[in-house]
Amino acid sequence: MGVRLEPADEYMHELGPEPNFNESMYVNIFDPDNKIGGFFRIGNRANEGYAEMTICLYLPDGQVGFLFKRAEISNNDAFDAGGMRWTMITPFEELRVAYEGKVVLLDDPLEMADPKKAFTENPYAEASIDITFTGQGRASMFGGEPDEPHETPGEEFARGHYEQLVSGSGRIRVGEREWLVVGFGLRDHSWGPRFWQAPWYYRWLTANVGKDFGFMGSRVARRDAEGTRGGFVWEDGQMHYCDGLELSTAYEGEDQYHEEITAVLRSSRSDKEWRIKGKVMNLIPLRNRRPDPDGNMLVTRISEGITEWTLDDGRVGYGL
Repeated sequence: MGVRLEPADEYMHELGPEPNFNESMYVNIFDPDNKIGGFFRIGNRANEGYAEMTICLYLPDGQVGFLFKRAEISNNDAFDAGGMRWTMITPFEELRVAYEGKVVLLDDPLEMADPKKAFTENPYAEASIDITFTGQGRASMFGGEPDEPHETPGEEFARGHYEQLVSGSGRIRVGEREWLVVGFGLRDHSWGPRFWQAPWYYRWLTANVGKDFGFMGSRVARRDAEGTRGGFVWEDGQMHYCDGLELSTAYEGEDQYHEEITAVLRSSRSDKEWRIKGKVMNLIPLRNRRPDPDGNMLVTRISEGITEWTLDDGRVGYGL
């Protein structure tokens, strides 16, 4: 099965007829010197009349600044909603993300397990973000849109989807505090019908060890099948496609949040494997809720943990 990825895919796609058509962009970043990071996302659901806008900032003192908003939209012409705007400058090479608005400040990010309480009982601050992300061209891209449909109707998650490790530089301001940010992260772009509840569960690991090494590991489990395990490793300017992923996880607390992760990524094509250990530094539990056709509420928990990753050779990197 072939996969298409063209410069035009870096821009908006034609809005499909599906009620749950989604087009989204996501990016994360961590600055290892200033110990600050976060992630940003817009998911346009124009046929449902709104965009999902998420901003999450992991601050150096352990606080998390967070906001989720369903911002009204009427078309799929741009990623520009809820105070956040994405600007594609050069496909595969340069992208700008900006935000102006409020965030709720959480001393204990686990309070977001009860969003209503977290949003009403914690203080807010004005936030301003302006970060430019740079990638290493077409050779550093992973994914695209398959030539043939690869998802069961009614269980779609993304018709097209690609990812890229990136560098990022800019500024983050929260209230009276401001940081110049120079770090690394990963971005992705997807389009097509999406049900967050389509997988039985999924694990998604991202990391950068500087600009010359990073990885993405993915485990997607299906209710009636094995699902998939894989990802990629970007090493010294070369993309290694992985067809194997082993995961071992230590959990903590009554709600079983992941605390430590051991991962092994394997590429049969490159005849290589990479062993990595992760220690979660800070975690916020998010969720997506959606009724099924019978009116039952389906809930997906999305636990986002900023993580320190250590390779077998002792190198250290950061990601989600």
